[in-house]
Amino acid sequence: MPDSPVTSRRTLLCCGAAVLAGGSALAVAGCSSSASSADNSASSGQKSAAPVQLGPASAVPVGGGKVFREQRIVVTQPTAGQYKAFSARCTHAGCVVDQVASGTIQCPCHGSRFAIADGSVTDGPAPKPLPGYPVTVDNGQLTVTPS
Repeated sequence: MPDSPVTSRRTLLCCGAAVLAGGSALAVAGCSSSASSADNSASSGQKSAAPVQLGPASAVPVGGGKVFREQRIVVTQPTAGQYKAFSARCTHAGCVVDQVASGTIQCPCHGSRFAIADGSVTDGPAPKPLPGYPVTVDNGQLTVTPS
């Protein structure tokens, strides 16, 4: 006899509340997991996304970083001339990080913080580091290849 899928208590509470409140299909869709189909295709071994041009490297301060919200990428410069790029989606609930300050990439939703040098978690509830992306600087311009 095949195992039936297990639904988490959080999903039941979220979706149940939306149904009880007369929620629309949009509200119920919000109860699904935070991973999008794009995330699923990337993790299933499909080809990486095309390189993304982000503009001048000079826009990323030394010892800090810049969030490219529309592209869902954050670029940091831990030391002069050393650029790092990461997914801007928090590994806790999928919120987009909103700033880089005090040596950390910061998520506004639940307070997670990530190190600018390697994307590692410095303060939870995020369960794992931000995924890193290849970044290059050519003629002073940043190019990131999301994976």
